[in-house]
Amino acid sequence: MKQDIFQAIADPTRRAILTLIAIQALTPNTMAEKFDMSRQAVSKHIKVLQACELIRPEPVGREIYYHFNAKKMLEFDNWLAQFRQNWETQFNQLDQLLTTIKEQK
Repeated sequence: MKQDIFQAIADPTRRAILTLIAIQALTPNTMAEKFDMSRQAVSKHIKVLQACELIRPEPVGREIYYHFNAKKMLEFDNWLAQFRQNWETQFNQLDQLLTTIKEQK
């Protein structure tokens, strides 16, 4: 079953995992050491992130390292861009209004 990217990143632990592996690839055991949870619990979060293609596994010997998939996150960022442009326009209008009010005083 394919997971929805929004459901995946809605969970704070999964966002924290993404933040960790954005810096460097990690094994599930290493990730579990960073959280107050078991390796099995981390593995369930990894399974969701992998189903959304936000992370990708790389077997190295007997270990599996998980890498951040920047391409998939870029798709999400591109979707957000349409909203970002809207709120940036509104903030710029607010800045101009506040500057005008300040100059009138």
